[in-house]
Amino acid sequence: MAEVTNELIYEVLKAMQTRLSNIEGSIVEVKTELRAMRGHMNAMQTDIANLYNSVDGLGQRIERIERRLELTDTPVS
Repeated sequence: MAEVTNELIYEVLKAMQTRLSNIEGSIVEVKTELRAMRGHMNAMQTDIANLYNSVDGLGQRIERIERRLELTDTPVS
């Protein structure tokens, strides 16, 4: 079995420090990407809500037109 020396421990710790630094950098990148994805998701939710509002407005206009043209069987409240 190899003898454990301070130099060997030092080399192992240096390698560990390098790897941990790389991992830390990767985590920062992942956090940045997650923030970007969260922003895109919020934008998509806003767009979907706007589309629902537009469709609802069109539906109300169609109902009003149908009532004015007397195309509906029952009046809508």
